Amino acid sequence: MTEQSVNDNTAPAATRRDFIKATAATGAAALLVSGNYAFSQGSDQIRIGLIGCGGRGTGAAMQALNADPGVVLTAMGDVFAEQIDSHQSALKGEPSVAARVLVPAEHKFVGLDAYRRVLDTNVDVVLLTTPPGFRPLHIKAAVDAGKHIFAEKPMGTDAAGVRMALEAVRLAKAKKLNFANGFCFRKNLSHREFYQKIHDGAIGQVRNVHATYLTGPVKSMPPASSRPAGMSDVEWQIKNWYNFVWSCGDGLIEQACHSIDKILWAYNDVPPVKCVATGGRVLPNNEGNIYDHIDVFYEWADGSRGTMAQRQIPCQANDNADYIMGSKGYASIEHGWQPAIHTDPPWKYSGRQRDMYQVEHDELFACIRKGTPMNDGEQMARSTLAGLMGRMAAYTGEEITWEMMQKSQENIFPPHLHWDGNLTIAPMAIPGKYQFA
Repeated sequence: MTEQSVNDNTAPAATRRDFIKATAATGAAALLVSGNYAFSQGSDQIRIGLIGCGGRGTGAAMQALNADPGVVLTAMGDVFAEQIDSHQSALKGEPSVAARVLVPAEHKFVGLDAYRRVLDTNVDVVLLTTPPGFRPLHIKAAVDAGKHIFAEKPMGTDAAGVRMALEAVRLAKAKKLNFANGFCFRKNLSHREFYQKIHDGAIGQVRNVHATYLTGPVKSMPPASSRPAGMSDVEWQIKNWYNFVWSCGDGLIEQACHSIDKILWAYNDVPPVKCVATGGRVLPNNEGNIYDHIDVFYEWADGSRGTMAQRQIPCQANDNADYIMGSKGYASIEHGWQPAIHTDPPWKYSGRQRDMYQVEHDELFACIRKGTPMNDGEQMARSTLAGLMGRMAAYTGEEITWEMMQKSQENIFPPHLHWDGNLTIAPMAIPGKYQFA
């Protein structure tokens, strides 16, 4: 058995399902706090561990290392050994951080249990950047281990997982652990000023938000004939994780969740009361099961609306923008992400620009140093659940309410996941046949 055949997901999967049953029966569990898990401010060194060594994970590690001169990378985990080696080499090739990439061979962990082994080291902070289907398990385990957390968006790929992660981030707050999420537009300086002006009444009461995430395909599913002989179902699906709902959540969740987060931001993070949606697949997807387009139509209690247009099909008319209509005017963030308010007089952002990915780590590590914990887990959960609400509406063809989503028992994460195991691919959802859970 190779190093990649490590099996540690039987217990975590069972724990997740036990949690779901318990919360369904008794509601939110009481949070018990013991110990002091805050970062020791007396140390100059902050040790980080990277869990998920793809491109986004490497970017997050680079930004964490650049956020504070005392940050050192001491542990890495992934299901593919080559991911660890290639991205460690990439980091060591950057002169500004190379000397602080200190990952010995015994701290490079491979397998489905790699996250646990990273957490068992003496890292202070973990960067969670695996495919989002694994996010709830990893968040819970990191909080239980007393680590500060950066977790990429979204929070999970089903409602049960989001609730599990939400319980963990509430416990993190009680333990005074820092929790920062990857909804990076919230860290964009121009967007912050723009939305603050919206909240201050620059266009009056917000009546409608139209968001677009119209792009080409992200990761196409290769034909089944290209699958190497002997490769298990689990390895094949994780290797092509973007094409399966359990691991990526669909394009609306994995990518366009940024736009859904901004819709909620415009509405002061008040969730919609209901939505309907349409969606489907135009391009062949071999044996994958995600849609390549979904349009969601949200409604708030006062009749205000929000629309989300998401598409991942090769087209010329791409757009990634936000259009906000108010009772006194409208505002937009269009091509180039230049915020503008179209009133008399008009306004455009003219302040300084900073890399929003860097800002999210700068602020996290500044809070760790100061001992003043930040925690934006509630916002992460809310925006992820709003995205799942839209996906459920598209998949079922039904009107889905916020109350329904809060009680949803949808749980699509595979139980008893083994690296060498079989994993049947769920059929693509068909509206009218797919059932709300």
